[in-house]
Amino acid sequence: MFPILILLALEIPDETKRIALKIRMGDSKAFKFFFDVHHKQLYRFLIQRRVREEVAQDLVQQAFIWIWEHRSEIDPDKSLKAYLFKIGYTRMLNQIRDNKKNSSLDVYELDSQTSAAADSDLINSELKDKIYAAIAQMPDKRRTVFEFCYLQEMSYKQVAEILELSVKTVENHMGLALKFLRESLADANN
Repeated sequence: MFPILILLALEIPDETKRIALKIRMGDSKAFKFFFDVHHKQLYRFLIQRRVREEVAQDLVQQAFIWIWEHRSEIDPDKSLKAYLFKIGYTRMLNQIRDNKKNSSLDVYELDSQTSAAADSDLINSELKDKIYAAIAQMPDKRRTVFEFCYLQEMSYKQVAEILELSVKTVENHMGLALKFLRESLADANN
């Protein structure tokens, strides 16, 4: 029984590659399978970030549309699930940024603590700009790990699962990201 479980575990990446290749080639059935497997996961991920339900539904839809429209760019050797979550996360950030310009549209479910945090954010906007500039300079994988773990308050285990990495790799990326941030902020204050 034990060797069968090992073989099944080893076959998962090949299956994932096969589905990614099929989607890349325009196979709508493979895309529907991918959609069915990951739709609720991405939706829950956005809801956990306190995005309103209707906004989360729209962002999920946009992420899957992006995958389909840009399917020719899919790299089967990279995690399509991680790519999907990164698209959803980026769309969420874009939505928040765009809605700051039009305050009549709220992306988040707000409560009094969130409002107080928003006031505090305005006071610290210069520091935040420095932090986001430093984050933007990080390598892609490290930045993604940092954003999920630190900014989105996900556990290392959750991030490892989404990005299909080991927990130790996530820990290493976070250590390097925090060191880079400390150094960047120290340089900015000098």
